[in-house]
Amino acid sequence: MQLVLKDKKFYKSLANIAIPITLQNLVMSSINMLDTLMITRLGDANIAAAGLANQVFFFFSLILFGVNSGSSIFIAQFWGKKDIKNIRRILGLAIIICGIVSIIFTIGALFIPETLMHIFTHEQDVVELGVKYLKIIGFSYLITSISFAFNTALRSIGQAKIPMFISIVSLLVNATFNYLLIFGKFGFPKMGIEGAALATVLARIVELVSVLYITYHSKNALAAKINELVDVSKDFVVKYFKTAAPVIINEFFWSLGTVMYSVAYARMGKEATSAVQISNTVQNIFLVLSRGLSSACAVMIGNEIGAGNKEKSISYARTFIIIGPLLGIVLGVILFVSTPAIMTLFGNVSAEVYDYTTKMLIVISLSLSIKIVNGLLIVGIFRSGGDTRFSMFLEMGSVWLVGVPLSFLGALVLKIPVYWVVALVTLEEVVKAAIGIPRLLSNKWVRNVVEHM
Repeated sequence: MQLVLKDKKFYKSLANIAIPITLQNLVMSSINMLDTLMITRLGDANIAAAGLANQVFFFFSLILFGVNSGSSIFIAQFWGKKDIKNIRRILGLAIIICGIVSIIFTIGALFIPETLMHIFTHEQDVVELGVKYLKIIGFSYLITSISFAFNTALRSIGQAKIPMFISIVSLLVNATFNYLLIFGKFGFPKMGIEGAALATVLARIVELVSVLYITYHSKNALAAKINELVDVSKDFVVKYFKTAAPVIINEFFWSLGTVMYSVAYARMGKEATSAVQISNTVQNIFLVLSRGLSSACAVMIGNEIGAGNKEKSISYARTFIIIGPLLGIVLGVILFVSTPAIMTLFGNVSAEVYDYTTKMLIVISLSLSIKIVNGLLIVGIFRSGGDTRFSMFLEMGSVWLVGVPLSFLGALVLKIPVYWVVALVTLEEVVKAAIGIPRLLSNKWVRNVVEHM
């Protein structure tokens, strides 16, 4: 088995897919960081409230990610076969499932927001602010679910530039209305944290309108009629869920585990919660390139498997797993060196939050390589290869048997500072890589899931 490190076609395909996705994620993370900077001016309680309320959306979005990751396995492989009819069927299934999930979360955000906030914290000022945020942001969930399905499908057929353009437009709308509505500029009402929520709803509307207009105006492979989206047989649905269900279950329990981390951090006080919120925002900036890499990896490997090129898909996977840690080392060094400069942007936070965040960013800088490797293994290689059951057990096991117990051990039993708890939880990534890499080298992950559909 030869690597394709010198294959120009490989790098051309990688660039065509990864660069638009990376730019999209960079804009998204930059705007989110700008949002966080704006909210820091409202005080620690507002930062904590927005961060914890957004854990509900985080949980929701990762379920969407699970559903659409499962769908993208099929879409990428069907695209390798140039099977447009089945691509549209898969898109329809994704929209229906995501729509049902979004309705459940909308009901929760609108009717039991206080109950949801009490899962994370009992600090009343934080709960009250979070409730205000959820009652508005809940209206964005159904809109988000539809645009999420289209954007993921577009990437899977190699049209990553469209979601990139759409996200830039919608996120600029988000940032603009954040500024206008949080602080009451240019005649707009001063709404504080509620303004941040309303700005997000407006941005999601722009995103959905944009993706539908571009898809149907360009008449691409996803421009399906309603009857094409729902034209699925029982046998088709069964085959879909046989591969996609482990991905959906994986994301559900992984995201639930990540929410449990937030519960552990929240029990350490709003200062710890605020520090985690800020450091995660910065971390997302540094992971945008790796997410583009993982997405490109999934599309390229899925296309090759669908086209019947097993050996090439294996070569691609091994090349990606070499590129990943090298990228992580570079990004880690940059984050480590630039942490003091980054923290000057957050001068409005309390001294305790400032100290916690600084130390957390150092911990994150040391763990970027292994996080990138695991992202490539789970999202980029195993899922696109159809090895969804293994990736499900690997990720669920590492989170629930290692990460979650360690987070509560550190926060509630050992009562160590929050940055040491974050470091302790990183052991989950070590376990995941130690089990995942041998699976990659065994080549047992390569499965053509569309061959008989």
